[in-house]
Amino acid sequence: MKGSAEVICVGSELLLGDILNTNAQFLAKELAQLGIPHYYQTVVGDNPQRIQQVVKVACERSRLLFFTGGLGPTPDDLTVETLADFFDAPLEERSDVLEDIQQKFARRGREMTPSNRKQALIPKGADVLPNPAGSAPGIIWEPCPGLVLMTFPGVPKEMHIMWQETAVPYLKIHGWSSAPIYSRTLKFWGIGESTLAERVAHLLQLENPTVAPYASQGTVKLRVSAKAATEAEANSLIKPISEEIMKIAGNHYYGTDEDTLESVVGERLREKGQTLSVAESCTGGGLGRMLTAVSGSSDYFMGGIISYDNAVKIGLLGVQPAVLESEGAVSDPVACQMAKGVRSRLGTDWGLSITGIAGPGGGTEEKPVGLVYIGVAGPKGWVESRCYRFGNLRGRDWIRHLSCCSALDLLRLLLKTE
Repeated sequence: MKGSAEVICVGSELLLGDILNTNAQFLAKELAQLGIPHYYQTVVGDNPQRIQQVVKVACERSRLLFFTGGLGPTPDDLTVETLADFFDAPLEERSDVLEDIQQKFARRGREMTPSNRKQALIPKGADVLPNPAGSAPGIIWEPCPGLVLMTFPGVPKEMHIMWQETAVPYLKIHGWSSAPIYSRTLKFWGIGESTLAERVAHLLQLENPTVAPYASQGTVKLRVSAKAATEAEANSLIKPISEEIMKIAGNHYYGTDEDTLESVVGERLREKGQTLSVAESCTGGGLGRMLTAVSGSSDYFMGGIISYDNAVKIGLLGVQPAVLESEGAVSDPVACQMAKGVRSRLGTDWGLSITGIAGPGGGTEEKPVGLVYIGVAGPKGWVESRCYRFGNLRGRDWIRHLSCCSALDLLRLLLKTE
């Protein structure tokens, strides 16, 4: 192994929080899959002195440096010229790069501005890292023996293409990639991270494969990773551990890797040839948004009714005024009538409803903020609801998110048995 890698993301907008740094996450995952050790990430603003300070430190501890950002045509795009200055290398205008930039502008029916010409300046001795999707090329450069630099634009789409088409083959050919790490991420709902970790504690001590717990947006995840020469060998290590975890977790397990609650629910509806409609109050269309985010959801999702006002609950969903008066909008019978009403109104196999108090105001001692009822009307005409108390520690959006996910999870479980 030649040494470890380091990711350096350039851009003041990252430090200000204006842009989410997904490039670092992408590169971290890719490096792990290639089996390249990666111990440090740095974010630095558009300042030549600070960029050079970061480079100085990085060169002392890493042998493969990946830079994202700072390759554009504006004065604050400083990555390449700052690297050239740091390693005392002159910049040369590459005619082939300049011609490529001009052609890209011409294909878009635009004229290249003088400022874009700086993107054709490449440090002497560096190779071009082509950018098929944008005007800014990157570089692959070995400014001194044993040290390799690669630069990428900050635009994720452009960086991903450049990484897959050029960077990955280069790293493999030049021996940077050792035994790759392959991972499978198991996903769970309705169980806490610490609870699940306790149940699989004996597996967290494994060395190959390893098992690591983490949580994101209410979903608990266990990443099972194995280092092996081939993907088939890794899968043979991962499979038995994954199966043991799924057995331990039971119905809390809902999917793997790219699966989401909405995609899993959609697939089961499609398999059964059944349809779904939703009635939402406190989530204001959030459940429908999640369902329609899945490509092909029109096969099973017919639509929804946002019944925020009681008049809509009565007029469109058939909720009885007397029940609203006696029980309140946030109640078991109202959730049931909403689910039954939307199922009947839209003519679907399933009706799913949400009514609750998302806050920050509107709660009482009897019905506090975070109280949510989820109703389900099934294909055989039965109707039921579940009560959830999400609390008020993380605010309105969090309650709405948990409500949508819990509704999907409830339907997922019912689809397994119905």
